[in-house]
Amino acid sequence: MSNIAKTPKPPYYAVIFTSLRTDGDHGYDAMAQQMAELSADQQEFLGMEHARAELGITICYWSSLEAIENWKNNLAHKIAQEKGREIWYQSYAIRICKVERDTYFERQ
Repeated sequence: MSNIAKTPKPPYYAVIFTSLRTDGDHGYDAMAQQMAELSADQQEFLGMEHARAELGITICYWSSLEAIENWKNNLAHKIAQEKGREIWYQSYAIRICKVERDTYFERQ
């Protein structure tokens, strides 16, 4: 995903997932695509941004903490979380932030 998410006027929430992968794909790319599509279908999902080099960063935007909790507890997402700990990630961090101000610029 290479677009900047167009989020609504704050406040809203951001879940920042930062990770270091293990070697090899082991089905990661397919699951990442599936999770991106599934998260976009969730109520109160506002958008996603993703970048990966050595360090991967995915930011998902949500309108409430309850929506974040619902996504965390989604059954398919829980399966992906388990596989992440078992196979795909060397390490990761999850940070949840309240966005109180933002600015967006786009060259025409």
